[in-house]
Amino acid sequence: MKLPLSYYSNQDVLFLAKNLLGKVLFTDIDGDITGGIIVETEAYFGIQDKASHAYGGRRTNRTEILYSHGGLSYVYLCYGIHHLFNIVTSVENEPNAVLIRAVEPLIGKEIMEARRKMPAAKAVISSGPGSAAKALGIDRTFNKKELTGDEIWIEDQGFQYNDDEIIAGPRIGVAYAQEDALLPWRFFVKGNKYVSKPNKI
Repeated sequence: MKLPLSYYSNQDVLFLAKNLLGKVLFTDIDGDITGGIIVETEAYFGIQDKASHAYGGRRTNRTEILYSHGGLSYVYLCYGIHHLFNIVTSVENEPNAVLIRAVEPLIGKEIMEARRKMPAAKAVISSGPGSAAKALGIDRTFNKKELTGDEIWIEDQGFQYNDDEIIAGPRIGVAYAQEDALLPWRFFVKGNKYVSKPNKI
């Protein structure tokens, strides 16, 4: 059920961002296993995407991981507060990535509740990329992890959404990307309460 490395080497990052909806993201931290159904993603399309950290072929200590083969995690700190979890996709030297923006709590809800100090029934527990990462216990120590390992991984458990249940719209918080900010590369499950705002287009 664990997604194989070959899944992540797909060079169509828009396909993956959409296809990841319904997959289950797991972490195992000192035996505490938590998992959430992915209900919101954003695609970042490598060197030609002005919203991407790799735009224009930019390579720094932080972004070098994006140039690796698909199937690794890219975790960075946003605004000095929130850890954001991204999946490196495609093949080596093609720095595509998918940001996980929201998950619906599924496994280990009580652990997520303790981490977030709120009940799992509250949408904000894992709505938005910072909250989703915190609920799953993801921080910078999860950067550069193999997604086929035992610390963090993604499974296909048969949750599937039809095309009419998925909405595509502009990404959030990337106004600096000029015209690329308007691209409909954010995908989310229609009507799911854990999707971050705005949850409709």
